[in-house]
Amino acid sequence: MVREVVILAIESSCDDTSAAVIRNETILSNVVASQKVHEAYGGVVPELASRAHQQNIIPVVDVALKRAGVSRSEISAVAFTRGPGLLGSLLVGTSFAKAFALALGVPLIEVNHLQAHVLALFIREPGMTDRADASQAAPAPAQATTSLSAATQSADMPPVAARTAAIPPISAQSATPAPAQAATSAPAQAATPAPAQTATSAPAQTATSAPAQAIVSGPVYRVPSFPFLCLLVSGGNSQIILVRDHLHMEVIGQTIDDAAGEAFDKCAKVMGLPYPGGPYIDKLAKEGNPHRFPFTKPAISGLDYSFSGLKTNFLYFLRDQLRENPGFIEQNKADLAASLQKTIIDILLQKLTRAAKETRIRDIAIAGGVSANSGLRNAIQAEAQKRKWNVFIPKFEFTMDNAAMIAIAGYYKYLRGEFAGQDAVPYSRTHL
Repeated sequence: MVREVVILAIESSCDDTSAAVIRNETILSNVVASQKVHEAYGGVVPELASRAHQQNIIPVVDVALKRAGVSRSEISAVAFTRGPGLLGSLLVGTSFAKAFALALGVPLIEVNHLQAHVLALFIREPGMTDRADASQAAPAPAQATTSLSAATQSADMPPVAARTAAIPPISAQSATPAPAQAATSAPAQAATPAPAQTATSAPAQTATSAPAQAIVSGPVYRVPSFPFLCLLVSGGNSQIILVRDHLHMEVIGQTIDDAAGEAFDKCAKVMGLPYPGGPYIDKLAKEGNPHRFPFTKPAISGLDYSFSGLKTNFLYFLRDQLRENPGFIEQNKADLAASLQKTIIDILLQKLTRAAKETRIRDIAIAGGVSANSGLRNAIQAEAQKRKWNVFIPKFEFTMDNAAMIAIAGYYKYLRGEFAGQDAVPYSRTHL
């Protein structure tokens, strides 16, 4: 009998304190406590973030273990985000993970935050069945991420609220290939869903055949095949990653300056929208005309990105328009948001399409905080239908910073025996 692996995971790279528990590939709990204090400053304040992590981490871990129904004696290892991210925030999670693992006498696993975003595609939720078994399985309720807010927190939790996913610009870390493991995934987001399983009765063997048995299927557990391409987009990163294995990833294109998420947030700030601005842009864009205002699309060679020119173009455009009409932004807010969002998505998909052609890969994924953007999700689905891609997108709650993605990354590293020592220290940036 194969031993069950139970991982407790800690994520504290920015301003979200999160803990999750996973048993093999199946997530049992995923608790996130976010910090509202940064909204007043229009961005994350590192000192305030680290102080809030200290306040939140013990109750968050306690709630994660209780909701998973797992005792400390069952934990096989403790995984934690070592980097990249804000050093003060990472220090809190790293220190807690090291102390907890030492007290339990279990291995410690360090996880690259960006690699974990990609591996969020492989999270299995309770009740999911493999495609081959889909026709035999009964559905079970999936466990969603628990976001602890002022309205929903448990009595033993400190006040927490709105989330943000901004982290400093960094690049992904590569690792040596691992043996293929059983594939796991978030719920299917493919452009072309798998055909539905239907029941068929056997040919009649007697004068009166038995009635056909209805087949009940749960959500299907579906993942991309290796190698696949992943567009990783967040507040600090815009990368095209060639994923050869769970732990073997190669960045083949990345931003040379600003990231797509930063462009969303900074342009939203110029428009006077609250922080983080990306979700507000997404909401407004649904009501606007995406073809109303043409903005700059940089001519960058290869598969690399650049968004600094777009930010500058947007700023100067608004400056010139406001000189003529002080109410321009308010009168055209939805069209500005829709046009900006379309421009960013066009830039992202242009290079992703090129990468797919050059590599001849048809399994395409997106990950990271910006993958929650509805415009990007719709655009990549439309592109998939045109180019016959198989598209994979994590569930919304697994796109933002969360410990579930750290847990699944920790699971694959556990299988490889890749453990960290008590001398592990966090890092703010990482390079291939």
